[in-house]
Amino acid sequence: MQSQNRLFDDIARVASGAVGAISGVRGEIESRLRDQLERVLAGMDLVSREEFEAVKAMAAKAREEQELLRAQVAALEARLADAGKAPGKTRTARSAPQSPEGKSDRQR
Repeated sequence: MQSQNRLFDDIARVASGAVGAISGVRGEIESRLRDQLERVLAGMDLVSREEFEAVKAMAAKAREEQELLRAQVAALEARLADAGKAPGKTRTARSAPQSPEGKSDRQR
C-alpha cells in the first residue's frame, strides 16, 4: 500500500513539473509569436489607430463642407434661372476671359 502511495506521489510530482515546464514553454512561444507578428506588421507600413481616426475626421469634415457648397451652388443656379426668367431682363453673353496681361488670347 505504501508503495502505491509513493508511486502516486512520484507521478504527481512529475506531472506538476511537466505542467510547470509546459507553461514556461507556452509563455516563450507566445512571446516569440508576438515579436514576430510585430515585425511583420511593422514591415507592412500600416497606419495607427490615431492616424486612421484623424483622417476619418478630416473626411467627415470635408464631406460636410462639400454638402454646404453643393447647397450654395444649387441656390445660386436657382437664382440665375429665376433672373433669366424675370420680365424685362435679358441675359448678356459673357466676354472671353482675359489673360493675366489683360489681353485676350485672340489679340496675341
